[in-house]
Amino acid sequence: MRSNPVVQILLRWAVCALGVLIAATVIPGISYDEGSDLVIVVLLLSFLNAFLRPILVLFTLPFVIFTLGFGILFINALLFMLAAHLVDGFHVAGFLSAFFGALIVGLISIFLSGIWTTRVTTRSNKRRYHRRKRDDVIDI
Repeated sequence: MRSNPVVQILLRWAVCALGVLIAATVIPGISYDEGSDLVIVVLLLSFLNAFLRPILVLFTLPFVIFTLGFGILFINALLFMLAAHLVDGFHVAGFLSAFFGALIVGLISIFLSGIWTTRVTTRSNKRRYHRRKRDDVIDI
């Protein structure tokens, strides 16, 4: 059973916001001035990941394949730096800070989406099992 698409988008934004907030707290080279700057960065990162990232991955596909997928981390770091460049109140000191910030956001996203997916899948499997519980099959 799938949940509402609006709820999924809001959850993705919340997870991204949590990742950017943790990255700004943990990594010394990442900072923001106000909470509104953080919200703008999260919305911009979501937009960049939805539209620009697939194009960049397509153009750098040989590099991504050659690095066994680790090239995507560099693309994420570049998008993180681009978001910092476009938002005045969000500051990233350099590529290394952007790399680790993007890594933290990605790991938190993977972890929380894995928990969310497991929870939703378990619920839907329980419902499906209870619906199919009838024993109308004749074994020969």
